[in-house]
Amino acid sequence: MKKFKRALVVGKFCPLHRGHQLLLDHAQDGSEELLIVSYTKPEFPGIEPARREQWLRALYPQANVVVLDDARLAALCAARGIAARTLPHNDLDDGDTHRHFMGWLCWTVLALPVDAVFSSEDYGPGFADVLAEFYASSPVAHVSVDQARMQVPVSGTAVRGDPHAHSAFLSPVVYASLVTRICVLGGESSGKTTLTAALAAHLDTSWVAEYGRELWESQDGVLAYGDLLKIGREQLKREAAAAGQARRWLFCDTSPMTTYFYCIEMFGKAEAELAQLAEHRYDLVLLCAPDFPFIQDGTRRDEDFRARQHAWYQQELARRGIAYVDVTGSVEQRIEQVATLLARE
Repeated sequence: MKKFKRALVVGKFCPLHRGHQLLLDHAQDGSEELLIVSYTKPEFPGIEPARREQWLRALYPQANVVVLDDARLAALCAARGIAARTLPHNDLDDGDTHRHFMGWLCWTVLALPVDAVFSSEDYGPGFADVLAEFYASSPVAHVSVDQARMQVPVSGTAVRGDPHAHSAFLSPVVYASLVTRICVLGGESSGKTTLTAALAAHLDTSWVAEYGRELWESQDGVLAYGDLLKIGREQLKREAAAAGQARRWLFCDTSPMTTYFYCIEMFGKAEAELAQLAEHRYDLVLLCAPDFPFIQDGTRRDEDFRARQHAWYQQELARRGIAYVDVTGSVEQRIEQVATLLARE
């Protein structure tokens, strides 16, 4: 039997790092049930509640995960017929405000009283005492885990400052979502694949090849209607897998938007799921200009088709409200243009 029935761990998890995981692992190992609560006010850019919830659910699928902002808390209270409160601000340093908020949340809103609090902070014992007040005669224990940060010498502040320099302290699940994903688009014979590979080599990171081309070649140049949805799905699957191995940036040769274009072009229709996949967003989109002579490699259409495809990208990106960067010139000029842009991040 586990020592505790239900353990509580509270944190910002902005982002979730291996120090947090050490704490969560201890709590999970020492209790029959783990309750994880995450909130921060204000929020940190790029580490929104949905992303934190995704990390926690992926790494602790058996835990009861509650990630809050004011809107989520209001919805939770409304569903239970409870008068809503707002989250306490991070700057409140009296301690009691956050402790009493958590007591109210666990007991009144969630109806999940705990018998242990696991923390790596000096406020832990006082936190347990306040929770015990909410539970009347039921004691709440405090378990301290690596408070001196000897086992995992890192802080959330340091990781937020430069998650890429501290990637060793991040689970691949977490780091993959913090990698900047860059999609390279372009018509046939616009240098798209050459640029994608060259950028990855120049910046010492990974890139994802065009799966549609791979499938087309393996099937002797024949694609059926059903293959296009398969291509869209597999392209995103490969991007997700590659992100965990990338360094800071992941360059993606094409996107499901391209697959959608070819599906309409070849068959005059597309599955609703493929149209949805074509909405997939990237952190940055590069559009290769058709500003050099068309090169026929035996698989491409012609220069007029290239121009029409380029115009379609321009129109579709604008229609979908997706900002993009035109890249022009030689491969070397394009690399310099993109590298300069990324250096400003």
